[in-house]
Amino acid sequence: MKYLLQIDFPYSGLFGDEFFTAMKELAEDIATEEGLVSKIWTENEETQEAGGIYVFDNLDDANRYLAKHTQRLESFGFTDIKAKTFKINEELSKITKASV
Repeated sequence: MKYLLQIDFPYSGLFGDEFFTAMKELAEDIATEEGLVSKIWTENEETQEAGGIYVFDNLDDANRYLAKHTQRLESFGFTDIKAKTFKINEELSKITKASV
């Protein structure tokens, strides 16, 4: 069973190519997280939000990462961090072209 973790927060920083340059090192670190299958980075300049959609291969690693990343974001000064965790229905997701 795989789990989806959704995190978003208010963000008024860099977007687009500048966001990539600023976050590349963080992305490389996140890629080494235990249990991480993938992360999709999200950003919306219009609504001033950023975050990510993560897939983990177990709930324990998803919860551990959520605690770690929330603490990291708070240390950067971010507040109003929202997070949700869902079980992924892999069979239905495969039908709709998800790679889980």
